[in-house]
Amino acid sequence: MTSEITLFVNPTAGRGRGAHAAQLAAAALRDAGFSVRTVLGSDAGDALRRAREAVDGGTGALIAVGGDGMISLALQAVAGTPTPLGVIAAGTGNDFARALGLPVRDPAAAGRLAARALKGDGIRPVDLGRVGGTWFGTVLASGFDSRVNDRGNRMRWPSGRFKYDLAMVAELAAFKPVPYRMTLDDGTEREIEATLVAVGNGSSYGGGMRICAGAALDDGLFDVTVVGECSRTELLKVFPKVYRGTHLSHPAVTVHRASRITLAAPGLTGYADGEPLGPLPLTAVCVPAAVRVLRTAD
Repeated sequence: MTSEITLFVNPTAGRGRGAHAAQLAAAALRDAGFSVRTVLGSDAGDALRRAREAVDGGTGALIAVGGDGMISLALQAVAGTPTPLGVIAAGTGNDFARALGLPVRDPAAAGRLAARALKGDGIRPVDLGRVGGTWFGTVLASGFDSRVNDRGNRMRWPSGRFKYDLAMVAELAAFKPVPYRMTLDDGTEREIEATLVAVGNGSSYGGGMRICAGAALDDGLFDVTVVGECSRTELLKVFPKVYRGTHLSHPAVTVHRASRITLAAPGLTGYADGEPLGPLPLTAVCVPAAVRVLRTAD
């Protein structure tokens, strides 16, 4: 393992916390004896190009500093390669870090953990989802939640999470169940009316909403949570339970486990790790041990 590692930084993550987090993480890594190189980019495409150059150049690890959007970019660079991924969670949601059991918004602790993992037996393979050429670590969202994302992304005001809270209220007012066609491993196409279908490699999205609460990162399978047809009133009752994962016992909710899923529905965009994938239909495949991550033993 080379002693030179790469910090892949979004300095604006977490409303400006990213730059400070990078400094603390870099200090922890240097104190442990590592040479640290920082990679930024003028935009997402430039940042990804630079990250891939670091991986191709043989960096000892790519350590992403930021939120789930930055982790998503980092995954595109390291998935399918032997280069390990570290995570310094400094964003708003931090769901991939939560799924890995890593420190959230404690960059010094996360940096120390990454250093220990690199020096010892702390590199663990985990699964990723793949849609076409795009990798994802947490959840592929479609339905009510993806429509909230669509609306929130179009809103110029307010900023931050409150924008998505307002978008949710607006979407709820216009809400109607969606006719889906869903095909799982066995090839049988199911026609369902659903509020949403979430495909979980990890358990949560949106900053701790445990929509696929039983999902594990190392079992080779997605947990597919289907929230069936329900009224606005019932949806408002179910929604708060998502943070605890207790919504799975609701009679309108079913869970499937599969390594491959195709979803088709009119007028819906798929989002994975909070980033738009494009309109349905989409096919997602769970790829076992697709990335090596820096984490301590469970």
